[in-house]
Amino acid sequence: MENYRLFLALLIFAFAVGFVSVVFVLRWVLHFREGLGWDGKEAEFNWHPLLVVIGFIFLQGIAIVVYRLPWTWKCSKLMMKFIHAGLNVLAFILAAISLVAVFDFHNTKNIPNMYSLHSWVGLTAIILYSLQIVLGIGIYLLPVSPVHLRAVFMPIHVYSGLFIFTSVIAAALMGITEKLIFALKGLAYKDSPEEATFVNVLGLLISVFGGLILWIATRPSWKRPSEQVLRSQHSREPTPAGTKASTAMSERPDTEPSSEAHGRNGKM
Repeated sequence: MENYRLFLALLIFAFAVGFVSVVFVLRWVLHFREGLGWDGKEAEFNWHPLLVVIGFIFLQGIAIVVYRLPWTWKCSKLMMKFIHAGLNVLAFILAAISLVAVFDFHNTKNIPNMYSLHSWVGLTAIILYSLQIVLGIGIYLLPVSPVHLRAVFMPIHVYSGLFIFTSVIAAALMGITEKLIFALKGLAYKDSPEEATFVNVLGLLISVFGGLILWIATRPSWKRPSEQVLRSQHSREPTPAGTKASTAMSERPDTEPSSEAHGRNGKM
């Protein structure tokens, strides 16, 4: 990988910012809000921002860059597809639960649903995300799809994934601002109370995390090499002694006569 140290530094920084974002939203709902519960009250609504940040933002960000981790390039492409799909499915489940929580809270409090730009963008993102997962599994995990269909759909799959991720971050920023405007008690949002400042920092962290993930995901030099390139690079590597050598030889195609290969294995 070119500029491996820069990649590693940005990756560690991105994951650190994403983790801190999760800690911030957890502190927001536990310290400044009413905690967590499932009773139709404020505590139930708090599952919405928490699960969105954990699943729809943090886990989806990891799923986007998981192919670019160079230490996974020796893993089979099929295994990486399952990891990528599994992270996205888990993120979708958490996002769906967060959606149920906010709708249940609104219905209990007789608050209208789907009237704000935040709700429009968020619901559109989760619908597109579900289509992205279904099409991705159907085309890239099931062996029935033809090769030319996978090649044609790949640019659409990549672009739509980045578009959905960006839309989710935009919806999250609108959502936390909307929540502060309606839910702050005592001082108004314009007076910059402690909670407002804390949540504004949370919004900045989410934005930085999204920017880092998009930068890592769009660098051509950090793209996972094709399977042919990986196999050719692996075949040119010197074979170390011991267990690693036998493992490497077992992964290569057996193009030698069996007697010669057996003799070399004995010497090793």
